[in-house]
Amino acid sequence: MPLLSLQNISRNFGSTRAVADVSLEVERGEFFGLLGPSGCGKTTTLRMIAGLEKPDSGSIHFDGKEITDLPPERRGFGMVFQNYALFPHLNVFENVAFGLRARHAAKEQMNERVRSALELVQLPGYEKRAIDELSGGQQQRVAIARAIAIEPALLLFDEPLSNLDVSLREETRGELRELVTRLGLTAVYVTHDQEEAFALCDRISVMVGGKLMQTGKPRELYEQPADIAVARFLGRNNLIRAVRLSSSKTNDGEFQTLEGGHTLHMPVTRDDLAPLNKPVVLAIRPEHVQLSTNDHEGQNALRGSVREIVFAGATSTVRVDANGLLLEALVLQPDGLRVDQECTVVLRPDRMRLLKQG
Repeated sequence: MPLLSLQNISRNFGSTRAVADVSLEVERGEFFGLLGPSGCGKTTTLRMIAGLEKPDSGSIHFDGKEITDLPPERRGFGMVFQNYALFPHLNVFENVAFGLRARHAAKEQMNERVRSALELVQLPGYEKRAIDELSGGQQQRVAIARAIAIEPALLLFDEPLSNLDVSLREETRGELRELVTRLGLTAVYVTHDQEEAFALCDRISVMVGGKLMQTGKPRELYEQPADIAVARFLGRNNLIRAVRLSSSKTNDGEFQTLEGGHTLHMPVTRDDLAPLNKPVVLAIRPEHVQLSTNDHEGQNALRGSVREIVFAGATSTVRVDANGLLLEALVLQPDGLRVDQECTVVLRPDRMRLLKQG
């Protein structure tokens, strides 16, 4: 039985549907991510889990019990907000102890829990510091310490690292993952940052436009996006419009691209196939596109011309025009390539995906 279960929850704000029939399950001890662009409904979903918003329809279950109408203070969840929500007039100790005081914890227990929580976030001895004396990273750690001090049954994060600079964000997310794992906590983490979600989460649900589009492990989502919306959001994809030419009785899918008129092949299943001569979208990531300065005969080998080379340090992006079909390739070194040079683009059949229309 999952620890947390959302069953067809929806939330409207006036005529705007913020969350539409979202269902998901979080297992005990799992670090679960809600990933999507701004305004997709992920924070509203998190707030419904916390009890700060009430679903218009659907239900929420935790540890086998329905909690849809349970007030937030009775759920026993810890939450870390994007802006930390610390009290500037209270010192570090009083901020961390806030939830414990609300639960009428004994003084000795409160002192021990605060001390332990500050040690876990590497801020021992900071009890008497004022909040405005702390850096952004230290304030974020105090907010996490406050959340874990109550020994929550579930830990909720709403973009807690977005206000930190890049280097501190990378350092802190590693510490956060290690802390949650060490304490054996279950966490739900909201972010718009794909790299952050991939680094932290065991499984991720991708949300777009208030809908849950796909749930899976990070590598599965990256390599096997289920539809166009997920493919567009999760990193860069070459999205190729095409029509199917092959019979539904074969596993060798044959397609003709709408731009360039190229014939492409990829393995397919019967369930994948759209009707004959109906537009579909094929996807392949830039790192799986191979370039050669030599003539290359074979499956999915297209002649083209280099239009642009973008240097980005360890890698470079090479943009190629294959008779009107624009493709990107990610290469370590663009050796031997220059703008306007003729080349061969090879699209590996085993790395191509046939996407649903969403």
